[in-house]
Amino acid sequence: MSHQHFILHKPTGYLSQLINNQDRRKNKKLLTELYAFPKGAMAIGRLDEKSEGLLLLTTDGKVSEFIRSNKIEKEYYAEVGGIVTNSIAQQLSDGVEISIEGKSYQTKPCTVRVLSQQTQLPFEYKKMRHEGHGPSSWLSLTLREGKYRQVRKMTSVLGFPCLRLVRVRIGKMLLTKEFRPGSVKEVEAFLT
Repeated sequence: MSHQHFILHKPTGYLSQLINNQDRRKNKKLLTELYAFPKGAMAIGRLDEKSEGLLLLTTDGKVSEFIRSNKIEKEYYAEVGGIVTNSIAQQLSDGVEISIEGKSYQTKPCTVRVLSQQTQLPFEYKKMRHEGHGPSSWLSLTLREGKYRQVRKMTSVLGFPCLRLVRVRIGKMLLTKEFRPGSVKEVEAFLT
């Protein structure tokens, strides 16, 4: 049996799923509104409804399992409220304590960089809040794990609420500015 693989730039406002299997989420936007994915297709990992960026889909469960594993890096760009110092970035890198399903969880070490104002974002910049609410910072966070809303929880626990979260890389696959939100591309295989 031949499998199909897709790369998607998930826009904000969409659930990372193809079917609605919950009564309380009746009016939510699903990925099937963006593209007619084949039967058996599944999202590899998740991006919450407010997050955007690179999302992979496949009909091959083994490929999905491998990409979700800790063997593959996932990089996120996060705009957070406040000025993040190198010291705060180091705390995030070392791991912080967050809550997962009501239980305390220590995040694994990861790579965190404060991005400069001159960093070229691989997606369209949009102002998330008025300057009167204070300054913001952009971070790059590269993880090998993916707990529910992990990046948002990591920055928030240190006092930096996440204003915008974009997954920009999975393994060797990069989000580019040309690949607009809502774009879908079928590929032969994923670069890992």
